Amino acid sequence: MVNPNNEAIRLTRKTESAGYLMMKRIMDICGASIGLLLALPLFALVAILIKWEDPKGPVFFKQKRIGKNENPFMMFKFRSMVTDAEKLLDKLLEQNEVSGAMFKMKNDPRVTRIGAFIRKTSIDELPQLWNVLKGEMSLVGPRPPLQREVDEYTAYQKQRLTVTPGCTGLWQCGARNSVGFEEMVELDLQYIRTKSIKNDIMIILKTIKALTGSKNAF
Repeated sequence: MVNPNNEAIRLTRKTESAGYLMMKRIMDICGASIGLLLALPLFALVAILIKWEDPKGPVFFKQKRIGKNENPFMMFKFRSMVTDAEKLLDKLLEQNEVSGAMFKMKNDPRVTRIGAFIRKTSIDELPQLWNVLKGEMSLVGPRPPLQREVDEYTAYQKQRLTVTPGCTGLWQCGARNSVGFEEMVELDLQYIRTKSIKNDIMIILKTIKALTGSKNAF
């Protein structure tokens, strides 16, 4: 249950043993390496389509995100919005369609035609495999937030920043945008309490299934 008073409640955190961390890192390196190699032809095709629709803009979009223990890093995506999307955000904040410290808008006017497709299929997230190889992200973990979102976090919500952020997690493979920010936090904390290599594998398998029929991606 969500704490109604947003009080700081510390997790009874499962000790991250050296064995667990080593196995998780090996799985991340192997999974990201294989994923990048297999996705190379797709990367080339998406790059061509992005440049065809908007020749002046870059293929990749990088943005500062907040990782484990509130350490910032640059996260990569395929660009799915118009070039000046960040400058247009302030005009759209009042149209936010999710609660809490997070911005989502189903019919975001900044999204390009190619961008809408790669978002729907989550292809735009594939460049984050490079972040996984660098150790800034893991295949599985809470999504890394923006600094402006973290600035609004309570101490309770900041507990989702106690582990390495991931490309997918309980929120992404199931509820995604069908739930609000508070529910997302609870799913992340549930993951942290029960984290294990077995659970990571199950989440990855569920994510693959979700990507073939997701209706909540935007």
